Amino acid sequence: MNLPVYARIDLTTGEVSPYPISERLFEQYIGGKILGGKLLYDLMPKGTDALAPESVLIINTGPANGTGAPSSSRFNLSFKNVLTGGVASSNCGGQFGVMLRRAGFDGLILTGKAERLSYVEILDGHIAIRDASAFAGMDAEKVQEQFDKHWGKLVIGPAGENLVRYAGAMSGERMAGRCGAGAVLGSKNLKGLVAFGTKTAPVENKTALDKYVAKWVKFLQNHPMTGEALPRYGSAGLVSSANASGALPTRNFAKGRYEKFRDISGETLADTHLTRNSGCVSCPIRCERRVKVGGKEVKGPEYETVGLFGANIENNNLEWINEINYQADILGMDTISLAGTIAFAMELQEKGMADFGLHFGDIDNIKDVIGKIARREGIYSELANGSKWLSEKYGGKEFAIHAKGLEMASYEPRQSVGMGLGYATANRGGCHLNGGYLALIESVGVLSVDKNSPKGKAELTVMFQNMMEAISAGGFCLFTAQAVIPAFFFRLGPTHPITRFANGALASARFLLRPMWNLLPGLIPFNTMYLMPHAEVLKHVTGLKMTTGKLMQAGERGYNTERLFNLREGLTAKDDSLPDRLTKVPQQADDPKTIVPLDKMLPRYYKVRGWDANGVPTPQKLRRLGIEGAV
Repeated sequence: MNLPVYARIDLTTGEVSPYPISERLFEQYIGGKILGGKLLYDLMPKGTDALAPESVLIINTGPANGTGAPSSSRFNLSFKNVLTGGVASSNCGGQFGVMLRRAGFDGLILTGKAERLSYVEILDGHIAIRDASAFAGMDAEKVQEQFDKHWGKLVIGPAGENLVRYAGAMSGERMAGRCGAGAVLGSKNLKGLVAFGTKTAPVENKTALDKYVAKWVKFLQNHPMTGEALPRYGSAGLVSSANASGALPTRNFAKGRYEKFRDISGETLADTHLTRNSGCVSCPIRCERRVKVGGKEVKGPEYETVGLFGANIENNNLEWINEINYQADILGMDTISLAGTIAFAMELQEKGMADFGLHFGDIDNIKDVIGKIARREGIYSELANGSKWLSEKYGGKEFAIHAKGLEMASYEPRQSVGMGLGYATANRGGCHLNGGYLALIESVGVLSVDKNSPKGKAELTVMFQNMMEAISAGGFCLFTAQAVIPAFFFRLGPTHPITRFANGALASARFLLRPMWNLLPGLIPFNTMYLMPHAEVLKHVTGLKMTTGKLMQAGERGYNTERLFNLREGLTAKDDSLPDRLTKVPQQADDPKTIVPLDKMLPRYYKVRGWDANGVPTPQKLRRLGIEGAV
């Protein structure tokens, strides 16, 4: 068994030392975000400010990264959430993770603060801290151009240097956007990291891996979602389906449908702006949009950016969204939190509560505003703090659209109540992925498990949350999970009797799912292409006796460990909440069901998870998962 290789870097002293990962830790937490969360829990002193020198930042990969397995180039950043004060993880598909492994490292643990603006250089097993004073104020694109084109890079733009609370870090054209990773790097005087190496990722059984990978690639390419819809329209293809189901956030989540949605749809993007498809290293899905901005070909916007800089601010100018997406990327900001904060500021303006010169449907000054946010100029420095901070100063908490302080992704949960439960309980805040992404089977996919009913949503949310954690641990893209929905449902269509029967069966599956987490891994002691192929890949890569049940249990272990971090830092059950707009105001005035019935779902969710009524993991649950210690 090849154990992960980690290095600890003290930016204050410049000392670099190995950090051994035990066999037990590897078996339990594997890698990626769940191992990152465990290390953060162990190494981060309780109560440390996210931007203090003593804070810990972990940058790591999963075992599949660099092996050639489908969509396995993802890497992770774990740190204290700048917006929520709880746990944070931010995932990225750029080349840095692959090059970090080729340089001989699976992960880095960063502490301290450099004396001057610096960058970390990792070249074939050697780590050095270099002066980056010449890069001060540079945007993320220009910084990367200063290094060899073959190197992996992870850098911040002006937003990170200026500690914008939702600043991200950029690798190539990919962004580790959420939770303020860029601000944490900036607080450590770190402009970025670069990596290059010639090592190959260790694989226990390469013959078996290559054979299985070939089958999985073919499976993904033949699936209607990963082989047709995502390559054809990218994630922006969800705009039309979200609008049809009333789950497309419009006018700061006041509504769920936008009358001009076709102007910003994935279909329109493909027909009028797409230059070609691309994708991450080793990805057969190729969902990346390539578009022209100012005569230059760049990465196009994802669904979140299109929805939140489109319908949610009442803008139907798709060319402008392309430009904003590029501007936000190179300045180094998360488009979800940026757009959500701007929409909130627009409603504050509309209600006469604060004047930032921002108005729904008016995009003329937004590019200028975004530049000022990144540089924290004048009153726009307040927008750099996010929606929760603004609502605490100016009011409007009932329509500040965040969970735990993190702005929500582009799914209106009043027409996807399981997604609402996911937002409320996600460890990192208003995240659709950490929340379990139940919108996929409620409002934007071929299946539609009654989007307004709480029945079965606690059980399904727990299952999907644990599955997402497990997949991330291996280093895989979560889009591969979309193939878990059998292809024949796409061919039958959403109105076919068999599809409708499946929807009912999923809701009724709560009776089977409820006790499931106490029976794993014995309940699923095998692997199958039709559930989680990731487990079989990890078995061949690591040599671990990995089954789908064990991988799902690892995901559950990671989720509970992150919950313990949040509880230790002061987040409690009261923070598993949503703004009043979503829980008390029906989206459709004549239909009282169009709210998120969080009060009905949350107690059931705690029971399914094996937590007490206050949302605290019970000692029995922790023992069953092998988690040492308690809150």
